[in-house]
Amino acid sequence: MEEMFQPIDPVAFRIGPISVHWYGILIGLGIVLALLLAMREGKKRGLDKEIFADLLLWTLPVAIISARVYYVIFEWDFYSQNLSEIPKIWNGGLAIHGGLIGAVITGYIFTKVKKISFWQIADIAAPSILLGQAIGRWGNFINQEAYGGEVSRAFLENLYLPDFIINQMYINGAYHHPTFLYESLWNFAGVILLILLRRVNLRRGEMFLTYVIWYSVGRFFIEGMRTDSLMLTESLRQAQTLSIALIVGALVILFYRRKTGLANARYLDRGPNKGKQAAGKKKGTGKSKKS
Repeated sequence: MEEMFQPIDPVAFRIGPISVHWYGILIGLGIVLALLLAMREGKKRGLDKEIFADLLLWTLPVAIISARVYYVIFEWDFYSQNLSEIPKIWNGGLAIHGGLIGAVITGYIFTKVKKISFWQIADIAAPSILLGQAIGRWGNFINQEAYGGEVSRAFLENLYLPDFIINQMYINGAYHHPTFLYESLWNFAGVILLILLRRVNLRRGEMFLTYVIWYSVGRFFIEGMRTDSLMLTESLRQAQTLSIALIVGALVILFYRRKTGLANARYLDRGPNKGKQAAGKKKGTGKSKKS
């Protein structure tokens, strides 16, 4: 019987009084794989292999805090009455958009301090960020969150999903769209796309902007299927509104950088200061060869 299905225990194991949750393990796995991918690509682009490890030390805590603060703000009616729940991130409630905002701001400051190109670092990190998001969504799966509207079991079976996913989507007496899975697959496809685009040798900054557009398009449509969206108003979903703003913003920045010559450097250019050299060349002050 459907009611006999037991959801996956969100606690992977316990060490004495300490409970280690699958949510944290999966987010941690995503972070480690993302870092390894970025470090490998950074080395190819002539960057110090420690750059991304150092960057992670700064961006990770900020991203986690900003992701939680962002979520709590939009769920303040609940958290204002349950203040003790605010630090319990292992139960879910990390808003990706909040984390990305914190990470980008921190990354920008980091690159300015290190005197390296923000856009080069962002381009190299783009597939890694998307990989981390793709893996992290499985933490939502374990916690039975980030799911969509009701569907039949037959609908899920027709998607050729394994039983462990179908059974985990049986929540509160009904089956639901596995929107966590839709987004995870969309993100994995984006990782492949971005890796392939490296061969195209886009202008600097355009890999990251492509990531922003790709993720935002998928998030806009998938968010419309979810039942637990953060809301701006009774009918306006926060993630969909921000997704539209990010798509428009990314396109504006892309065309502006091309038009003004700020994107003369290319992705495959080696070394951390190519962007500045290219800009100097355009103004007649640079001595470097044309890239």
